Amino acid sequence: MGAALLPDLGAEIVIPVCAVIGIVFSLVQWYLVSNVKLTPESSSPSNNGKNGYGDYLIEEEEGINEQNVVVKCAEIQNAISEGATSFLFTEYQYVGIFMIAFAILIFIFLGSVEGFSTKSQPCTYNKEKLCKPALATAIFSTVSFLLGAVTSVVSGFLGMKIATYANARTTLEARKGVGKAFIVAFRSGAVMGFLLAANGLLVLYIAINLFKLYYGDDWEGLFEAITGYGLGGSSMALFGRVGGGIYTKAADVGADLVGKVERNIPEDDPRNPAVIADNVGDNVGDIAGMGSDLFGSYAEASCAALVVASISSFGINHEFTAMLYPLLISSMGILICLITTLFATDFFEIKAVKEIEPALKNQLIISTALMTVGIAIVTWTCLPSSFTIFNFGAQKVVKNWQLFLCVAVGLWAGLIIGFVTEYYTSNAYSPVQDVADSCRTGAATNVIFGLALGYKSVIIPIFAIAIAIFVSFSFAAMYGIAVAALGMLSTIATGLAIDAYGPISDNAGGIAEMAGMSHRIRERTDALDAAGNTTAAIGKGFAIGSAALVSLALFGAFVSRAAITTVDVLTPQVFIGLIVGAMLPYWFSAMTMKSVGSAALKMVEEVRRQFNTIPGLMEGTAKPDYATCVKISTDASIKEMIPPGALVMLTPLIVGIFFGVETLSGVLAGALVSGVQIAISASNTGGAWDNAKKYIEAGASEHARTLGPKGSDPHKAAVIGDTIGDPLKDTSGPSLNILIKLMAVESLVFAPFFATHGGLLFKIF
Repeated sequence: MGAALLPDLGAEIVIPVCAVIGIVFSLVQWYLVSNVKLTPESSSPSNNGKNGYGDYLIEEEEGINEQNVVVKCAEIQNAISEGATSFLFTEYQYVGIFMIAFAILIFIFLGSVEGFSTKSQPCTYNKEKLCKPALATAIFSTVSFLLGAVTSVVSGFLGMKIATYANARTTLEARKGVGKAFIVAFRSGAVMGFLLAANGLLVLYIAINLFKLYYGDDWEGLFEAITGYGLGGSSMALFGRVGGGIYTKAADVGADLVGKVERNIPEDDPRNPAVIADNVGDNVGDIAGMGSDLFGSYAEASCAALVVASISSFGINHEFTAMLYPLLISSMGILICLITTLFATDFFEIKAVKEIEPALKNQLIISTALMTVGIAIVTWTCLPSSFTIFNFGAQKVVKNWQLFLCVAVGLWAGLIIGFVTEYYTSNAYSPVQDVADSCRTGAATNVIFGLALGYKSVIIPIFAIAIAIFVSFSFAAMYGIAVAALGMLSTIATGLAIDAYGPISDNAGGIAEMAGMSHRIRERTDALDAAGNTTAAIGKGFAIGSAALVSLALFGAFVSRAAITTVDVLTPQVFIGLIVGAMLPYWFSAMTMKSVGSAALKMVEEVRRQFNTIPGLMEGTAKPDYATCVKISTDASIKEMIPPGALVMLTPLIVGIFFGVETLSGVLAGALVSGVQIAISASNTGGAWDNAKKYIEAGASEHARTLGPKGSDPHKAAVIGDTIGDPLKDTSGPSLNILIKLMAVESLVFAPFFATHGGLLFKIF
């Protein structure tokens, strides 16, 4: 079958070196951002002609050196940073308690499989060999769970810190030109993207090597224990996504309904009491939550691929380089994304507003094209020409070029999903313009058009996912699906940079408004934000598409691990699981949307109270009580995130213990099939409503001007649509992809326990 060209020592060196390069690159980007000072003395204009400094773009503001503006920006940034830090610390206290409790549960459940025996046991897939005891799997799974959880929390927190560090700097750079502001926002996003991708890779690599010291040749046990890493990452992502999503949307809905609709004041007006909470929410929901979410996807895809490979020829023959193929793909991804980032920040110069969105989209195209070549290099150097892959009880012979196609099809399916998402959510295209046009006749027709758009937007992404599944499974069974998911996530650093850029630009616009900067500055930050809004929708599309593939790969690993030969939907045990699993995303969405609604209700009442009782607030002579609104969002999100989280975490345990692995396999399949559809339609509906509102507000075309201006009846109808869409696109939709992944990885981790002790009800009856 041949051997890989890259020796084991080469793989041992390449992976950590690429991870360190990613971390160093992120620190360099952070240093460049930090050169923009938040002190009045350093705000003098520069003569540098690059990156948007051209004479025709500078249009220096009167008072560019005015100390008050810079000081005001710094004050607002500190308020946003303190609010975000305070919320995350409060959230992490609750999440920390859960983390410890769940870690104990993992140890008890997995340790009890063999009665906490310390004796070696026959291997699951090769009874002639002895493997490490179940107690070892319990201990190491618990450790890897905690490692994944801590890495996920740190990733989200670091992302939030850099975003709150960069928002005011982006605002100040917008005075010099849109190009300079773009570079600060994008570099800040890149800090988060590369830190997260590199940290996730490095921690997983170190964990594998440390576990290997104990497990030795027992790779089956080693990589089974590593699955806890994915579970830890995703469980933290769930609470980050749900908690952050409830926080940001409670503030956003409250600010919009009272400020824009009732009081007819601009978005981010400093008179609005909910404005600081709204800007804090962008960071804790869209930055920290998204970071944890995509880290969870990456960790789970890697774990699923490693588990399946450990019982194939890589694991049997102890081919370490081939075994680490998933990590080598991610290593190449960091290098490719590094080169791609330079296209946006150094190789080309943004000179006009219309160049912003193409620059961001080019990041996706360039990274995908270069990564295709990168995958080919990794495949031909790190895999033997032919090998076997475990395929439900049999070994399937696979060629290395077939595995290359599996990864490539996942990579390109991600790009297709991204661009379809853009078509349905960008106001440059007819679907969103039709939604905006429907606002002529009021909010009801806007809602109808938006829902129809969301349902229709599911079609092409589902076909793309279906083709990716068919191709990758045909070539390399479940391993093919796992590496296809990794292919989709291989450009995660670029994807996250683009995604984080959006909330940073949004905050920059809010700070410009609150600091009383001129209308021209606000137009520039709005242009940055409009492009970021579309790319954020693309990021959500990537996250959902990768979640579908990751979940299916984990499902395959679970079925193999639980020794299920076939999943027959005609048996009652499986069918009841299927129908209940398909219902779970609806139950989960209902809980998260109601949570946003109840939190927003409290926010609306508080904002109305302040406008009615604080003399001079509307006139701008009195300051609102921002802190109370921040506290309402914090308290509501912490309280409301627990029930949806409990639903997701407890379902696999309850079904596995009482109904057994066959019913649980039905639940996982049902949740996957229905969850993906709802997630895509919810995210795209919300994104379309948001951009329809922005289309009317911007008034960039003759058609848009006939619907405006701000405050007109069509604009108010668009604001109502946007308000309904907020919890769909930023809370329920993005959280659903964590639901389908998390239930699958949790089932995989607990599979030995369910296979041994599960199905209590069926055993009784």
